[in-house]
Amino acid sequence: MNHLHPGSREIYGLFNDSFPPVIDGVTLTVENYCRWLVESGRKVTVVTPWNPVSTPHPDFDIFRYVSLPIYNRHPYRYGFPKADPMIWRRLRHTPFRIVHAHCPFSSGRLAAYAAAHHQVPLVATFHSKYRTDLRHSLPEWMVERQMRKILRFYSSATEVWIPQRAVEETLREYGYRGQVRVVENGNDFAESIDDIEAYKSDSRRRLGIAPATLSLLFVGQHILEKGIEVIVRALALLPDSLDYQMTFIGEGYARDCMIELTRELGLSDKVSFLGLIEERETLRRHYAAADLLLFPSYYDNAPLVVREAAAVMTPAILPEGATAAELITHGSNGFLASRTPEAYSQAIASLSRHDIISVGRKARKTLCRSWRDVMDEVIGLYDEIISRYDTDHR
Repeated sequence: MNHLHPGSREIYGLFNDSFPPVIDGVTLTVENYCRWLVESGRKVTVVTPWNPVSTPHPDFDIFRYVSLPIYNRHPYRYGFPKADPMIWRRLRHTPFRIVHAHCPFSSGRLAAYAAAHHQVPLVATFHSKYRTDLRHSLPEWMVERQMRKILRFYSSATEVWIPQRAVEETLREYGYRGQVRVVENGNDFAESIDDIEAYKSDSRRRLGIAPATLSLLFVGQHILEKGIEVIVRALALLPDSLDYQMTFIGEGYARDCMIELTRELGLSDKVSFLGLIEERETLRRHYAAADLLLFPSYYDNAPLVVREAAAVMTPAILPEGATAAELITHGSNGFLASRTPEAYSQAIASLSRHDIISVGRKARKTLCRSWRDVMDEVIGLYDEIISRYDTDHR
């Protein structure tokens, strides 16, 4: 990464409504932006809501602002920048060169303010299906009001990025009419393993999974929008002769309900709920030990978990027609099934070990891109946007 950043303003601002200790796909994206920008010699400032268990980072500044917990969405928090005069002052006194918003809510509003105040470009990435998020906690009239604000936010950006082409359809449904640029997410699991198959075998041994056992995995928020109930009910339909083990990793409002459903269906001896795993190598071991990632979600746009699993040759079963399934060719680099317990159960039971291994190898080849590679592209785009913006605003 040898791009040079021009001008006296030098801070690259990354804005998002979640940051560690909150862990999700967008958080991991922002973390990796920070890591590789710092490694390339850029100075970075992250702007995100306050969290009671947050810690400073030695390599970059983190500006946190007033927040409250979100009911039923622990550990997420709702930011209230209007109640925090200090955050506005800090933004005014920070010499931003470019600001990049990864969320259109409170942090997005702050990003738009910082960009306007310093007259620098605003990049906004569209990561999530926000209407679905809002409908979980707000009445419909408030959802539509918030959606109009979201549309205004993206329409005001210098550039709008999406993580894969199929996401554009959702953005257009929301009413956005401007141009978009596809900038993929990277994958920190795509590096530093020489022999993936040996790593997978060792991971199964470490986690106590017998070679003949079909190891199934879900990683992500335990919310109904991601189809976790479909998974549990599909397990109940698997033939008694199938030796399998199912592991759920993550947390969310539906976790306790799914644990209870597992008990009701008599699956407790085959299903484990491990909660959130923050240590990345431990998480990678779980991906590697799995034969299949089950991810029946229409909610996600470009889920990192599918790429993380592919990095260790674990293919996913995704729902037909989902945005996340855009890059999947059934039977080549993944599997597709209707989003019903019956279809998912049939898909799981019908796959041979040869099918799974062959598709897992192809998934690694086609779905994995390192963050180093992605961020070299991102920094080049930042330089291009800054140069064009400076020329247009002289």
